[in-house]
Amino acid sequence: MQIKITRLREDVEIPKYHTNGAAAFDLASIDETIIPAKGFKLLPTGLVIATPKDHVLILAARSSLFKKKGLVLANGIGVIDSDYCGPEDQIFIAVYNPTDNEVKIDAQERIAQGIIIPIVKAEFIEADAQGANRGGFGSTG
Repeated sequence: MQIKITRLREDVEIPKYHTNGAAAFDLASIDETIIPAKGFKLLPTGLVIATPKDHVLILAARSSLFKKKGLVLANGIGVIDSDYCGPEDQIFIAVYNPTDNEVKIDAQERIAQGIIIPIVKAEFIEADAQGANRGGFGSTG
């Protein structure tokens, strides 16, 4: 599958899969920045990514983000729709620093990973509840 991208600056790296078995490609912050303690920042990637029709681009934290930096994605995951691909629709990585110390992010430092996933749209119809009650959160033990 070919994915059209637009680099908003010449120094932005084209995304790539780092191993043959990788399910996701890495995304980096294009600027050096400081995330203040208990603070939040939107990190620019310098990329517009044209997610194909009937697909979604999911942004997830790199597995090392919390271990190495103490950071988490502020919104858990990011959902990039296929129609978010205009000339100013840059992908940003929302990060939160829950620690008591500021965290430095270097320019071109890989922060998140992107996964392209096919989607199926549901048609919702109103009906009576289906099945027996399960008991809510943690109901299976």
